[in-house]
Amino acid sequence: MPIRNIAIGAPQEATHPDTLRSALAEFISTFIFVFAGSGSGIAYNKLTDDGAATPAGLISASIAHAFALFVAVSISANISGGHVNPAVTFGLFVGGNISFLRGVIYIIAQLLGSIVASLLLAFVTGLAVPAFGLSAGVGVGNALVLEIVMTFGLVYTVYATAVDPKKGSLGTIAPIAIGFIVGANILLGGAFDGASMNPAVSFGPAVVSWSWSNHWIYWVGPLVGGGIAGLIYEVVFIGSQTHEQLPTTDY
Repeated sequence: MPIRNIAIGAPQEATHPDTLRSALAEFISTFIFVFAGSGSGIAYNKLTDDGAATPAGLISASIAHAFALFVAVSISANISGGHVNPAVTFGLFVGGNISFLRGVIYIIAQLLGSIVASLLLAFVTGLAVPAFGLSAGVGVGNALVLEIVMTFGLVYTVYATAVDPKKGSLGTIAPIAIGFIVGANILLGGAFDGASMNPAVSFGPAVVSWSWSNHWIYWVGPLVGGGIAGLIYEVVFIGSQTHEQLPTTDY
């Protein structure tokens, strides 16, 4: 059973040069993603004088995050695997694809990347970095389930296009597929809870703006959704494979 591959990792792994290089890659890619993604939100607020959200603003945020994540995953995929998200790292840990210690190092790097990006955004724009929060009329339970489902779709996409050993040439479009699912989910969840799907993306702005209202949702929801996706895909679709995929000419 694939879950037996779950490992804590040796202590020396935390200081191994390969781990440190991967952590730096995660820091840089998360920094780029948050700087572009959150920056688009700040730009929208400036252009509208902090006016009410509009469908055009939601589409703009979706496109900005999709493009930024596509780039962020692409530039770190060959170094660290291009996680750019603690929920992705946790989902890979649950599936036995990364050790606990290495995962912790990745998550620390991702959180630091988000904090630095948020601090720089506040400095260069002179404006507040918007923290994630629930829209009017959206309950805590609704937002929690929404984050679980959206992050499930994200991490499932990561497994299908980047982790599955039988992905073949599909792996070449993994970054764009991952960016697309995040952009699509923002079109859905952006009007309800901001559509985080990424604890790091929520954490940096929360630290800089010091706004922690319902912040736990943006940790629990993505980690639960990512963990479920990793467990299901690894056990059902990877661990149970006993034959090679049929050539397309045989269908």
